Amino acid sequence: MTEAAERPLSLAVADFAAALRFEDLPRAIIDQAKMLIVDAVGIAYASTTFPFATSAAAALQSLGGGDQPVIGLPLRLGLRDAALMNGLLIHGLDYDDTHLAGVVHVSATALPTALGVACARHLSGRDLLLGYILAVEVAGRIGAAAAGGFHRAGFHPTGVAGAFGSAVAAARLDNLSAEQIATAQGFAGSLASGTMEFTARGAWTKRAHAGWAAACGITAAAFARENFVSPAHVYEGRYGLFRTHLPEGESPDLDALTRGLGERWQIPEVAVKLYPSCHFTHAFVDGALELQRRESLTVDDIASVTCLIHRDAVPVVCEPRASKLVPQSDYEAKFSLPFVVASTFVHGRFSLNELSDEALVDPQVLSLASRITDADDPQSGYPHAYSGEVVVRTTSGRELRHREQINRGAVERPIGVADVVDKFMANVELAGMGQHQAQRIVDAVLAFDQLADAADFASLVAGAARLPA
Repeated sequence: MTEAAERPLSLAVADFAAALRFEDLPRAIIDQAKMLIVDAVGIAYASTTFPFATSAAAALQSLGGGDQPVIGLPLRLGLRDAALMNGLLIHGLDYDDTHLAGVVHVSATALPTALGVACARHLSGRDLLLGYILAVEVAGRIGAAAAGGFHRAGFHPTGVAGAFGSAVAAARLDNLSAEQIATAQGFAGSLASGTMEFTARGAWTKRAHAGWAAACGITAAAFARENFVSPAHVYEGRYGLFRTHLPEGESPDLDALTRGLGERWQIPEVAVKLYPSCHFTHAFVDGALELQRRESLTVDDIASVTCLIHRDAVPVVCEPRASKLVPQSDYEAKFSLPFVVASTFVHGRFSLNELSDEALVDPQVLSLASRITDADDPQSGYPHAYSGEVVVRTTSGRELRHREQINRGAVERPIGVADVVDKFMANVELAGMGQHQAQRIVDAVLAFDQLADAADFASLVAGAARLPA
């Protein structure tokens, strides 16, 4: 990876983005993008009912106002701060979608960017969709090129890869040239950030990573519009992204950034979350539920549980063990495999209700969590799929096993539109939204192709909820 005379990867990505038109997008990709946007908006509404939304809104309001709407809240902020707030709301519950191979929460960066720029410029719904799909495409490919390496180096892939996807999308929506879109990527390389230190005690900082990436991308596009000089070899250069953000000695799959551009789209690689926790835990929730159903298991039947998991996921959801066994916040609990699995066995489900203050100190859950351990999974499909196997040893001496080789929501196990709409309805109901307004939002997303001004949609989804006290 040297800055040779070779054509920069940033320019190859930029050429694709500059030439892409809405008419070039396959109908299946457009339809799936709409489904993911419905999901993201619903999660944002649910987040407005939590204290972190109050804190973030107050912080951003203190920096000054603007005219850009925020999803679900009676706020108007500047373009970048609105994107930051919207990204924080979409990602705040860790209930948002994941590009599996890249381990990137793509909608939480792509939608705030596309919605913000399209609203500010009064672009169409088609433009919004084009920007969203581009942001997903670039961020997913960058994450996939790292093949889990960002996590291993201690970086949150969403904050890193998302900044580049947002930069490309914002620059394209501003009708910048290919050279300027490449410049935006070079500038984003100095802004992309987000560390995994939040996992130690469930800090709130991860919630801001996606929105910050969106704000970074919008900023990078603005500098590129004014032809501010930035590095060309931002990905492959001597101090490029893959030199500085991967563990020493690891090499990325640089071809993943451009291989099959315009033919093999990344949106089908995006999985919708069915549970409000780290995606690495989901196969284990399904495994626990299946063992309960199949074996009529009760908590009293369980002597111990072993979860077979890929070693790269262990630092995120299993370590440090002492704090994972007794999470001190809902956010810490979302990243605790022992807590999530124990709660699933105790309650027969895992939802936002299982993350309440009362649920975090449930003695039955904490007792079972202490008997749950992890072991390496040699058959894991990670990062293509987030595999998991639950092994239960019963008090009577039996060993019961269930394996989820491919998690639900992955390409090979997609969920349907009805599942997404059901999740959306449950999420917006938390914010007090009625059925009629909820259906209006779903219908508006499905009709993005006919929307003349994205600002009309931004107004529709803004202000229907109120900040919690």
